[in-house]
Amino acid sequence: MSRQPHFKPRLPRIWMFSDERLGASFLPALAQLPKGAGLVFRHYQLELCERRALFVRARRIARARRIVIVLAGSDQLASAWRADGSHGRAPHPSRGLRTAPVHNLRELVAAERAGADLLFISPVFVTRSHPGSQPLGRRGFAALANGTKIPAVALGGMTPRRARMLKYAYGWAGIDSWLPARTD
Repeated sequence: MSRQPHFKPRLPRIWMFSDERLGASFLPALAQLPKGAGLVFRHYQLELCERRALFVRARRIARARRIVIVLAGSDQLASAWRADGSHGRAPHPSRGLRTAPVHNLRELVAAERAGADLLFISPVFVTRSHPGSQPLGRRGFAALANGTKIPAVALGGMTPRRARMLKYAYGWAGIDSWLPARTD
């Protein structure tokens, strides 16, 4: 039985990233994302069977809400797990949506050469997921985003208000911004 070919879905402007430190606690927030948003599913540190089980739960929610789901990893794994695309640095032909992380000019050039459809430029602002990293700030983000024809999504300490302040941002993404306020 042949599989249906993957398609390249329209590019969402609003994204959520999953993260190991969240476990499955991101699933209720995923169910509240606007229809047509996107999810980059990471959870690299989980054992493969646990990671896949959590991905299947996330994919079920994503499909019900028409949320694009991209799996961090190879195109082959994304295809096998029926994701809408893959997220990562490795250059390879992709039948689905191909997103890439960008932290500097070198990574921007590499993502362009790898054929990325969408870039996640980070960290724009201070963020818990990159402790101790020097954020790009508005100017650093603008310099990278304006230097490419690929749509650039801002990530790192993002909120809707901060996203509106960024010139050249195609959209924005977050981890903690989608979760209930923390008290720690």
